[in-house]
Amino acid sequence: MDEETWSNSFEFGDQSTSDVILYLRNKEGRPEVLHAHSSILKKKSKNFANKLSQPNSSTQIEIQCTESDYDHYVELVKRLYCPIDLLLNSWDTVRSAIGVLQVSALLQCEEVTDSCIQYLEAVPWEDKEEEEILKAASNLGQIAMPILARIQPVDINATKNVFVSAFRFATSNAGPCPPFGDELKTSAQEQIDYMLGDDEGVPLITADDDVKLEARTGLSKLCSYFKSNMSLLLLESEITYESAEKKVMQSLSDLEWMCNVLPKMDLMKDLVANWVDISDDTLVIIEDKKLDSVFWGLKIKLIEVTAKVLEAVGYGTVILPAQCRVHLLKTWLPYIRKMKPLLDSMADKETEFPYKMDEDLCQSIEGAMVSLILALPSNDQADILVDWMSAEQVKYPDLSEAFEVWCYRTKSAKRRLVEGLDHVGNTTVSL
Repeated sequence: MDEETWSNSFEFGDQSTSDVILYLRNKEGRPEVLHAHSSILKKKSKNFANKLSQPNSSTQIEIQCTESDYDHYVELVKRLYCPIDLLLNSWDTVRSAIGVLQVSALLQCEEVTDSCIQYLEAVPWEDKEEEEILKAASNLGQIAMPILARIQPVDINATKNVFVSAFRFATSNAGPCPPFGDELKTSAQEQIDYMLGDDEGVPLITADDDVKLEARTGLSKLCSYFKSNMSLLLLESEITYESAEKKVMQSLSDLEWMCNVLPKMDLMKDLVANWVDISDDTLVIIEDKKLDSVFWGLKIKLIEVTAKVLEAVGYGTVILPAQCRVHLLKTWLPYIRKMKPLLDSMADKETEFPYKMDEDLCQSIEGAMVSLILALPSNDQADILVDWMSAEQVKYPDLSEAFEVWCYRTKSAKRRLVEGLDHVGNTTVSL
């Protein structure tokens, strides 16, 4: 019988043939006696081979371990008896493989170490396990590189390519992808949001010209889809109301998502400009008499998207010429002022009516409008305030703050004018 066959014939813990005793000790005083075989230990562990090859070496070896890695040492010694062709399939949990890997590396058990690495490199990890793997790998050096390959930072070009592809998918109008429905598109949008979160590497991606071009292209497509889908609402035979509303709602949801994404890329101005361009046509359609008592969800979504545009302009995130700001305000103020009481009355009539401007949305719109108005030329402010106070019911939005500031500024401007004339007159007399 050759040495290898003879070694493989031994069984772990067989006292009748063992010639080495391993003592596992820890500070808690939990001893463990393992009966092993020197031929196995020498063959499978360089550390054991070195100890057992010393002159006058003892057949009793002590291993100091902690409570946390105690069981891992036991598992390791058992694995030394496992045939190499069965070793890889002997692992059943990530946590066990991580623990054994660390002690295996210390005892220089190459076969066990390699099998742990192959197993961990191939199987899925949970978040908590990934943290343990990272912690363990930091102490293992080069041998852990195959495990870490899946979470290594990718180069900027690869990141950019994934980002561009995700943006292209997130702004597509291809419709649901069987059997996933809209889940893939939603996932792409969610991951773009995540990629644009606070991170040192994100500016390198979002500042790239190709990424910005794809974002602008995607925005243009979404606005085009929205316009074409809006026109479907007035068709009577080619498409049902329900189908038309679904298409428009999807377009609005995509644009609302863009409202959250584009500010992180310094491209919100592009969305605002597009929204200003399509606002007139949008309101012509949605205010058609045919649609007076339908599409409440769509109407509230229109207001929600418009609120984000008003915030961007009103608070100076997007800088537009005064003429554009006046047009934006005069376009949407009458519609929002009309819709608020209508939605409230519908909610009063139907206890389960889900479409209503909640308090946060109302305050957001009011604050943005007040800020927007106060940044306009005085005469434009006056026109808007006159229109607001001329309404039958001056309830929403509450622009009284803008009115108060306008009055104060008007009086101050008049006083400055008079003081300036007096100063000129006095100067003339003194001359």
